[in-house]
Amino acid sequence: MRVEIWSDIACPWCYVGKARFEKALKAFPHHDEVEVVHRSFELDPGRAKNDIQPVLTMLTKKYGMSEAQAQAGEENLGTQAAAEGLAYRTRGRDHGNTFDMHRLLHFAKERGKQDELIQILYRANFAEERSVFAEGEERLVELAVEAGLDGDAARTVLADPAAYADEVRADEREAAQLGANGVPFFVLDRKYGVSGAQPAEVFAQALTQAWGERSPLKLIDDGGAQACGPDGCAVPQQG
Repeated sequence: MRVEIWSDIACPWCYVGKARFEKALKAFPHHDEVEVVHRSFELDPGRAKNDIQPVLTMLTKKYGMSEAQAQAGEENLGTQAAAEGLAYRTRGRDHGNTFDMHRLLHFAKERGKQDELIQILYRANFAEERSVFAEGEERLVELAVEAGLDGDAARTVLADPAAYADEVRADEREAAQLGANGVPFFVLDRKYGVSGAQPAEVFAQALTQAWGERSPLKLIDDGGAQACGPDGCAVPQQG
């Protein structure tokens, strides 16, 4: 069974939701047979690469809330994250364009390191003092190496704006087609969708339901076709 997760590194609920989903997946009896794929979704796709600002400033401008309201929201997120065993800095974080991170995640997927990299990016953005935005490409290369990727290869990807850009845009188009207008968004076997950082119990129920409703393969066979198997290949006999 495949579970696809649309998310953004700048999304705190994606950070929390991933932890809740993984808690449910760990307890799922068939977890070894579940493939998890991370898909790209930008919360702020129109933001310029060099447009970096404090999270509180972004929240007050984007949602029209006061700074006190924005800070209260961050404190609530910190509490929610802590309940899942996650570190979360409620003050001093910044916000910026995540397109390069998504490109790097597609590169990591090809090398079997996508889950490692996305968790490291989340931790760096939400729990560490150093910025994943302000320090530029070398900071991302450093994090890619921590995930087990080759630093020079990661640097080459980041230096080419076209590298994996089509893959990111394809994910975003697909999200729109599936009706995902926010993240995190979980899709199970292309049959069920779960929106938001739901409790682990909801993810457990979704996994169980999707697993139980998998369709068996329907074989079309007239009985006369030749095939090869563990014992060899059928050889037509001359009459």
